[in-house]
Amino acid sequence: MKKCFMDYLPEELLEMGIEPKFRVKQLYNWVYRKYVDDFEKMSNLPKDLRAKLKEEFYINPLELVNHEVASDGTEKFLFKLHDNHTVETVLIKMKDERIENGKKKEAKWTVCVSTQVGCKVGCAFCLTAKGGFVRNLSAGEIVAQVWFMKKFKNFDENKALNVVYMGMGEPLDNYDNMVKAIKIIAHPDGLNISPKRQTISTSGIAPKIKRLGEENLGVNLAISLHAVDDKLREELIPLNKAYNIQSVIDAVREFPIDKRKKVMFEYLVIKDVNDDIASAKKLVKLLNGIPSKVNLIYFNPYPGSPYKRPDEETMKKFQRYLLDRGITCTIRESKGIDISAACGQLREKELKSCTPPEFKE
Repeated sequence: MKKCFMDYLPEELLEMGIEPKFRVKQLYNWVYRKYVDDFEKMSNLPKDLRAKLKEEFYINPLELVNHEVASDGTEKFLFKLHDNHTVETVLIKMKDERIENGKKKEAKWTVCVSTQVGCKVGCAFCLTAKGGFVRNLSAGEIVAQVWFMKKFKNFDENKALNVVYMGMGEPLDNYDNMVKAIKIIAHPDGLNISPKRQTISTSGIAPKIKRLGEENLGVNLAISLHAVDDKLREELIPLNKAYNIQSVIDAVREFPIDKRKKVMFEYLVIKDVNDDIASAKKLVKLLNGIPSKVNLIYFNPYPGSPYKRPDEETMKKFQRYLLDRGITCTIRESKGIDISAACGQLREKELKSCTPPEFKE
């Protein structure tokens, strides 16, 4: 059975008999910098090596089955995997190309990648949870999402995207494959996207936050908090029963943070659920002493959800309360709201309307 090339670091390829070292570097450059997914087109590799590679490996584990573009430029992709399961990836334009101080600045892009097919966490507000957990993605299936975006948009090989692990799935629940993907994405012979541009978003698996900190990869950390007391958080995020708010905060306090960086706390604001000033007060107390940034996120409604989007005035009051007490706080503008923007929407739509038939509800 063929192996996925994107599952392997250069040193692993050497151990598998792909040598000498400079050939592995050439391979990495062909795949990750020239976006070539056919060994036959790698013209500076010996013919016998190309034949060996073709026999043992395939490169791209993703097949694009749906693509939607929002009016704000956000693009959502649905990919089919080798076993016919599907995952989503989102490409978000954060800033347009512009002129600053007389100099041309490139557009800034963020790619939001999935780490699992489905999810075990079961957040009450998340559509991904409806389908339950199917399986972890391999390192290569995670890496390929970033590679595909660069190839699809024909970005320059040196174009650095921001990568956020906050698509479908809980990244820390697929710990080993996620860490390996981070290393492959960061490798200087490949995509060369620094760990400083990679952000892990977790619902709060406290022991693995600690483990990630001990590895000191240099990545950024984002905590999906969404509530400031355990009762409400258990309702929204059942994982809180195993790892309550205090255990998560304790793990965060030990996490190594670049002095120029902050821990991001994501707070999904739901109308009449967690949008009151009393919650804002508790949040300030909770984050005391942590170099933090709070992202207030509008709940993105989807069909059948019991939750509603908060109004703009309430969001601004909540933000102002935090800002006045010295906490960096932004309101994240909803991206792609006119397409299947919330995690799981595009996949859910596809499962209901197209093949494979065994996935129809």
